[in-house]
Amino acid sequence: MLEPSCGDAAFLIPAANRLKDLGAGETAKQLRGIDIHQPSAAAARDSLQALGLAATIETGDFFDVPPQPNFDAVVGNPPFVRYQDFSGVSRSKSLRAALSHGVRLSALASSWAAFTVHASEFLNNSGRLGLVLPAELLSVSYASEVRRFLLGRFSKVRLVLFEQLVFPGVLEDVVLLLAEGRGTATHFEVYQTRDARGLATLDTSLQQGFTPLENEKWTPALIPAKALETYREITASTGFSKLLDWGSTYLGSVTGNNDYFTFDSTTFSQSGLSKNEVLRISPPGARHLRGVTFSQRAWQQQAKEGARCYLFAPNGKNPSKAARSYIAAGEKAGVHKAYKCAVRDPWWIVPLVEKPDLLFTYMNHDRPRLATNEAGALILNSLYGVKLRQGAKTVGKASLPIACLNTVTLLGSEIVGRAYGGGLLKHEPREADLLPVPSVAALTAAHDDLQFLKPQLAVAMRNNNLMHAVEMVDSVILEKHFKLDKAQIEQLRGAREMLFNRRRARGKASRGEN
Repeated sequence: MLEPSCGDAAFLIPAANRLKDLGAGETAKQLRGIDIHQPSAAAARDSLQALGLAATIETGDFFDVPPQPNFDAVVGNPPFVRYQDFSGVSRSKSLRAALSHGVRLSALASSWAAFTVHASEFLNNSGRLGLVLPAELLSVSYASEVRRFLLGRFSKVRLVLFEQLVFPGVLEDVVLLLAEGRGTATHFEVYQTRDARGLATLDTSLQQGFTPLENEKWTPALIPAKALETYREITASTGFSKLLDWGSTYLGSVTGNNDYFTFDSTTFSQSGLSKNEVLRISPPGARHLRGVTFSQRAWQQQAKEGARCYLFAPNGKNPSKAARSYIAAGEKAGVHKAYKCAVRDPWWIVPLVEKPDLLFTYMNHDRPRLATNEAGALILNSLYGVKLRQGAKTVGKASLPIACLNTVTLLGSEIVGRAYGGGLLKHEPREADLLPVPSVAALTAAHDDLQFLKPQLAVAMRNNNLMHAVEMVDSVILEKHFKLDKAQIEQLRGAREMLFNRRRARGKASRGEN
């Protein structure tokens, strides 16, 4: 057995004990550990020796060790270093190691991805892999190549998912990957347990098989088979499309320092700037986007309540005296030295993105919000903008934010997005593009019915009664126009609730709540 990145020999010690119970004599030749950190390797040797156990412990970089496919088992907890901190020689080695096994990882890949691929190639043809991995294996885009590799490399793949966070004080959600045999797996098995203690009594008869579609994330493996079947069927129909089919999704403008570049009404008045030296923006953040429209009246109310509704936008060639004074104050405060400002010329001109037709909130506790930009506001990078294509503008502005309150889209947002520490649901731009929404043709047919609901929806959203709003929209979109029966809709709602509650439970755990 091999434990790469063995640390304090957490897996080697129980393995040595097990071999001892089975009557093995000298275990040093059977057990091998590697760790790049010399003190950790020394601690592992000391821990084993103190217990009267033996293993061969080496100090070195695992990616420098050529694969020797003669191990019966490789087990461990790979280091999890995000791409921002995983750079230089270490990153280069890991990417080369993965590529040598036919896996091309993106620059966004965290350290565990290449580690998983490299570790697999130390196994013999009947060998078994057991790794504790971040749950982002299921959902992040850069892990798609790892997912493809696992199904192409092993004859059997199993995942054990946990209802609760496994490691106290650590926000990272994890899964247990168990794979064995050389071959090609057409599907993988999914098991769920409450926590790590539940592994001892795991009921393997309750497994659910999951066959991913081409380029599909593994998140759908979490939901019941019947609900998944209905979801796949309706999203593959001509009545549903992706948000990308409606138009382009893009990140708002990056100022480099929102506190400097944005004003509330009071600070704008005190600045001495004229109205043509600022632009109207949707205030930083997304709390104000609770309904399906962001109206001129709503923008005015935000301004009245002291939100930062103005963006500094002086004449780039000939700024006014007041603007020059404000620029000088920014330089005195060192604003111009911030990275995003320092690479601009002049530093005080914020590059603008196109004014969007719709506003999209991409970091959410409950669901992504889509709102019609009736205020005609520009956006900062706390929001995505959606620019509707020609031929889709009229019906899209009027009805798409309403239609997106249907259960299929809400379930889809959990599937195509990713859960972050604290229970947040995030959508990268490419993930937002994949959000399943009614097609232009379907929404055109349902337009009048949805507009009839609009006053009632406004009341429900003001009262924070999301489920009542969803039920109304489902009655139009899913029941009337897609002919789903109530049992199918309840299955879809149950699936969405399961993913939502799983994510929310992790958020509560990270905050120390019950």
